[in-house]
Amino acid sequence: MAITVRIPTSLRKFAAGNDRVEVEGSTVKDVLDALSKAHPEIGARILDEAGVPKRFVNIYYKDEDIRFLKNVETEVETGSELSIVPAIAGGF
Repeated sequence: MAITVRIPTSLRKFAAGNDRVEVEGSTVKDVLDALSKAHPEIGARILDEAGVPKRFVNIYYKDEDIRFLKNVETEVETGSELSIVPAIAGGF
């Protein structure tokens, strides 16, 4: 089942400049694994050694942070979209 992954600007250079990439998967984990396999440079930047999103990387499915769903075990529907959103932090 094809899922569209929205790629943030900072990672597009690792996806041939594309802002969206289609991969197959039935869960968020499957989708992220397929993305990492297709674009290893993206996977290295967003996933930790266990293959889950790093603490500063937010993944959204249907406008919901996956941490509030079933995290990487969240099931995804064909034709749906995941968004990778790097955390933004700052200070005074």
